[in-house]
Amino acid sequence: MSVLTETYVLSNGVKIPKVGFGTWQVPNGEVAYNAVSYALKVGYRHVDTAYVYGNEESVGKAIRESGIPRNEIFVTSKLPADVKTYDGTLDYFERTMKNLGLDYLDLYLIHWPWPWNEKGKDYKKENIDVWRAMEKLNTEGRIRAIGVSNFDVEYLQVLLDNSEIKPMVNQIKFFIGNTQEEITQFCQKNGILVEAYSPLATGRLINNGAIQKIADKYHKTVAQICLRYVLQRNVLPLPKSTTPARIEENAKLDFEIAPEDMEYLNNLTDTVQA
Repeated sequence: MSVLTETYVLSNGVKIPKVGFGTWQVPNGEVAYNAVSYALKVGYRHVDTAYVYGNEESVGKAIRESGIPRNEIFVTSKLPADVKTYDGTLDYFERTMKNLGLDYLDLYLIHWPWPWNEKGKDYKKENIDVWRAMEKLNTEGRIRAIGVSNFDVEYLQVLLDNSEIKPMVNQIKFFIGNTQEEITQFCQKNGILVEAYSPLATGRLINNGAIQKIADKYHKTVAQICLRYVLQRNVLPLPKSTTPARIEENAKLDFEIAPEDMEYLNNLTDTVQA
């Protein structure tokens, strides 16, 4: 069985494929359409997009025209970080659904705890209002699962303390040498699945000599080691590529990294040069 068809189970019982196909920085139009279409052809069954990526139309079109039953593809999108009201959340959800051309969403995430240009400002109260709207959409069956992205422990705790439905996912930057242990451990302790965006550090891990040593040992590429590492940390990787050969390479993760090599990778620091 391919890792692409294996699933994690979210806290509400919804199954989510263990590897997602990321579309950040993939331009709308032919590029996004072709990338998602090819990923689905290869066997990916989990596609991640966001309103602010500007490519929801092409992602949705590729999903609709794939010939694959809708219930076999897990689709994630995200609420823009600048939207911090109950009504705004409902409005932007409808915009996303119109863009995608789909009847329901599998996972919807709050993209950031604060607006992009106000990083660090206190938006805890506003996020509670946003979360109430997310809960409504989830209860109505418009979204099968709800979660957040880039939330630290403090912001996660606020939602846990002020929600009817707890967050099921937290999507964070996570790669070898940058595993955000405090957030990761908090999420895993509280039944929140961690998703890893930039699991290859936007390609900057590819030339890392320390990881290359492990790749050589397993006769794999550095990218495959990086993605397999994420999986063995019980985290869901979201590799992104528009190159057919890399899309295929990133899907070939049916191998096991030995415990001693996982420990070696866990102890790597400064894996990416500033």
